[in-house]
Amino acid sequence: MTLLTDGDMLFPAEPSIRGVARDLYSSVKNLPIISPHGHTDPRWYAENNLFPDPAQLLIVPDHYVFRMLFSQGIDLESLGVPTLDGSPVQTDGRAIWRIFAENYFLFRGTPSRIWFDYTLQNLFGVEELLSAESADRIYDRIAECLQQDAYRPRALFERFNIEAIATTESALDDLKWHRQIRDSGWSGRVVTAYRPDSVVDPDFEGFAGNLDQLGDITGCDTGLWTGYLDAHRSRRAYFKEFGATSSDHGHPTAETANLSDAAAEELFNRIRNGSEDERERRLFRAQMLTEMAKMSLDDGLVLQIHPGAWRNHSSGTLAKFGRDKGFDIPSRTDYVGALKPLLDAVGLEKDLTVIAFTLDESSYARELAPLAGVYPALKLGPAWWFHDSPEGMRRFREMTTETAGFYNTVGFNDDTRAFPSIPARHDVARRVDCAFLARLVCEHRIREEEAHELATELAYTLAKQAYRL
Repeated sequence: MTLLTDGDMLFPAEPSIRGVARDLYSSVKNLPIISPHGHTDPRWYAENNLFPDPAQLLIVPDHYVFRMLFSQGIDLESLGVPTLDGSPVQTDGRAIWRIFAENYFLFRGTPSRIWFDYTLQNLFGVEELLSAESADRIYDRIAECLQQDAYRPRALFERFNIEAIATTESALDDLKWHRQIRDSGWSGRVVTAYRPDSVVDPDFEGFAGNLDQLGDITGCDTGLWTGYLDAHRSRRAYFKEFGATSSDHGHPTAETANLSDAAAEELFNRIRNGSEDERERRLFRAQMLTEMAKMSLDDGLVLQIHPGAWRNHSSGTLAKFGRDKGFDIPSRTDYVGALKPLLDAVGLEKDLTVIAFTLDESSYARELAPLAGVYPALKLGPAWWFHDSPEGMRRFREMTTETAGFYNTVGFNDDTRAFPSIPARHDVARRVDCAFLARLVCEHRIREEEAHELATELAYTLAKQAYRL
């Protein structure tokens, strides 16, 4: 049987604490899902077509899956991951699935194993462990399901009890899929989020051309600093028409700056002319985080900062397969000094929400919790990416709660491209939080009625409020 057949999974082994955790979990396990930040494809919901074969749904787009297999010497081509130049890759879904099944043991002890087992059992009714021996039977079972209308994207959205989900689009995206969703009359709430990395990061491929395209889209002169800022305002307003409540920024660091208007204009001119000075390029990214925060004061978008990943660490993989192929690696990240210019500018604003994430867990207790525990504008995003795991979630609560409390955090978000795993991820988060709260109850640090209130806040309310959904 799969992992989540045991109702006590992730609950404490000590019986009295486990009993409280069970009770708390029972009160939140069926709450609607708020998925306020993620990377599912809006085209799925717009066209509502049947999903392709099991491999194309569950393996090929999931970097959590194929990075592990690649680490053990399995070529991405054999897993169907598309190449940039169109050179051949495996397209036989069953062949891809067999490779995955033969190597499923590699995922023992990982969150991917929990999510995948949960999905197999609860979505597809599979009750045997995936292996080389069971691969074809499970593939056939999933393939049969995927031919049914009940497994179309909109039906799954409703089955998963998703109240709202945010996708993430580039500043240059035309949002045609969001328009199609809106015009279809379907009641499912799918909103976009403004991701301007391609037009604020001078190191982003094609940056100069991206700025030209931004100008063409908006009718603003992006050769001028004022026109460039106006172009962002225009795009943010356009994104809000399609439900956007947040912007998202995946910068290498959390560095911010707050230059004078004249200095910012001068810097922009040098960047626009192709400055090769790394210090200037870094300073421009820093300045733009503060500019985005100032715009958020005007238009109400929540600002998310996702720093600290060395993106596309393997140059060879980037050249062959493109971005987001499992080679984004965490790095040490400063927040106390890095965020000070932004916080000096807007950190005391009560109507602004800046959500900071980290891949550097050493910063939780030392930097992020103390900052969020005093600045009104700053909130802590949940354990993210490599730390979106039972242990990572526990560490997050243990290292932040004493200083920042619960109400300077924003609940859970799944931040995933893997649509079928969304219920599993939220279930894991709810279990871990209930286990943490149960311990506080049994240590007489909070009352049980408070724990029940907090369980609902952490599972549902905080995310809904923080992201203004």
